[in-house]
Amino acid sequence: MLVSQKEERGRRFTLALRAGIPILILISLVFFTTVYKGHAIHFDLRDGVLFAAITFIAIYFIYFLMNLSVQETILDQTTQGFNKKTFIKKLQQDNPKIIACFNIENLESLSENYSSEQIDTLLYTIASKINLRFKQHGFDKVLLGRHRGSEFLIALDGDAIVIQNIFQKMIDENHIIDDIDVDYKFAVISNTSQDFEKIILQLRDIIHSQSVDVENKNVSTKIQDAKELSSIEQCVITSLQNKSLILSFRPLLNTSSEKVDTYEIAVRLKSNSEKDILPRVFLPIINRLGLGRDYDLALVKHVIDLSLLIDEGISLTFNLSPFSLRNKKFQEQFFSYLKDKKVSPNRFIIQLYERKTHHDLSKYLNTLRLFRTEGIRICIDNFGSSNASMEYMKHFKFDMVQFDRDYVTHLEDSTTYAMLNSLIKMSKDLHVQTVAKWVDNDEQKKKLCTLGIDYVQGFGVSKPLNETKLIDLYN
Repeated sequence: MLVSQKEERGRRFTLALRAGIPILILISLVFFTTVYKGHAIHFDLRDGVLFAAITFIAIYFIYFLMNLSVQETILDQTTQGFNKKTFIKKLQQDNPKIIACFNIENLESLSENYSSEQIDTLLYTIASKINLRFKQHGFDKVLLGRHRGSEFLIALDGDAIVIQNIFQKMIDENHIIDDIDVDYKFAVISNTSQDFEKIILQLRDIIHSQSVDVENKNVSTKIQDAKELSSIEQCVITSLQNKSLILSFRPLLNTSSEKVDTYEIAVRLKSNSEKDILPRVFLPIINRLGLGRDYDLALVKHVIDLSLLIDEGISLTFNLSPFSLRNKKFQEQFFSYLKDKKVSPNRFIIQLYERKTHHDLSKYLNTLRLFRTEGIRICIDNFGSSNASMEYMKHFKFDMVQFDRDYVTHLEDSTTYAMLNSLIKMSKDLHVQTVAKWVDNDEQKKKLCTLGIDYVQGFGVSKPLNETKLIDLYN
């Protein structure tokens, strides 16, 4: 049984006692004053009606309070763990050393393909398995709650490495539950402070960064120190305030001219510490703090200023958030800065990467057309990795598409080769330029040129340049 279930039972029993004892005292008083007179007990019809009425009121009152307690339950009704509000209160009371988040990555997809009863059963089963797994390892008091639909929160005292191993074993042994394939991710924060709501948000940031790492074929640690995370967050804020952006430039080789005429920009934040802060770390923090538009505007101004220092024949492509693009104030600041600096908008290519189709696709496409009207080119990144990219292509003519890296790294696979061939042919028919990234050797390059790719990028072309080298090369 979960700790939350035990506490809920105790809470309801206490409430029943608090409601029942005064009623019993009231009945005793009524009995003493109306029926028990001296040594003889006189019980007539009037007394019977009175006792029946009192009994009914007592039962109804107790039932009402019990029903009220259910409505104000501390439990999440699906998982039987603590609900979000109660979980936060428990954290403040117990002050645990470790808080973890265990996330079901594909819950949304599962909800579209299974009934609500099956999903509820799945969530309850996972919560029970997590609780049982920790009890088997000697953890008697494990606080388990539910933050959002797919997120389980676990708080306890113990060794972080042991807890990480327990989660990993839980994942390894429970990829399939009731014939349902489940995809998990988890993160652990140790040395927690009193700011638990902030820690929960940081856990979500870590899990988000793990998703980015999977896309980039990297592996990140799942255990983080709370003090270190707070320090990183402050570094991100300071770097953004100081506009301390470090840009690196990945060359895109034009296969027709055999020259580099476009550079893809990657961004890091300069930190006061020795290590620069990578996008997978700072982007979730920036977005959570509502600083996404500030970051995008700082990047845009930096890129426009840089373009004045290099050859006009060089184009620059970089990623901007759809939330920034849709913001009217951001649009005005972007276009105004372009005009003030008198730079050709056609030199800039905005990259978009969305796994899901936007909920208001028509309005979003109008936003993209607005940027296109100003002369800025639009590129969709990781093309072919999701249905969303194909849906966008149906309704909007992009200037450029960058194929998902798996198409390049698995070129030797006949199915992958045929799919990429089809996508390139479709793009050519639509007069859309094509880019293959992560090209590491001449063999890949030859195959891609045979398929008719327009641009190739990767170590097989050239290593990235820093800002100084780019200016020296094209000034």
